[in-house]
Amino acid sequence: MTKIFVNLPTSDLERAKAFYTALGCEINPQFTDENAACVVWSEDIYFMVLTREFFATFTDKPIADPHQSLQVSSSFTCDSREEVDAIMEKALAAGGTEPKPAQDYGFMYSRDIDDPDGNSLGFLYMVPEAAEKGPEAYMAEQGAAS
Repeated sequence: MTKIFVNLPTSDLERAKAFYTALGCEINPQFTDENAACVVWSEDIYFMVLTREFFATFTDKPIADPHQSLQVSSSFTCDSREEVDAIMEKALAAGGTEPKPAQDYGFMYSRDIDDPDGNSLGFLYMVPEAAEKGPEAYMAEQGAAS
């Protein structure tokens, strides 16, 4: 299985660690020091939260300010709408901000959070039948069933 490492810049490493642990993540101490923290999202997904200075050592490109521009938004599926709302409550309580209202498409419910550094994360629930059949076919069936 492929492991995914998402690198995120931070201006305050301790604040970033507190934010992600408030969401229920763990910090892997073997890959954490004064420059970076390895945030364990799941068995296969990790965030490497890097100080902006350390992050800059990996590229010659300028590091964007996530409060000003969006380069990437990572989204994660949840098992229910309630789970989406629950993680959003934790994220808001831990200092995140919700940049726009929840989006409800009938077959999919999603909400976005910006962490305290402005890095964007999405959480969504999709009706399993819509994921299998595709949203148009699912919604057409729902219209026919009404």
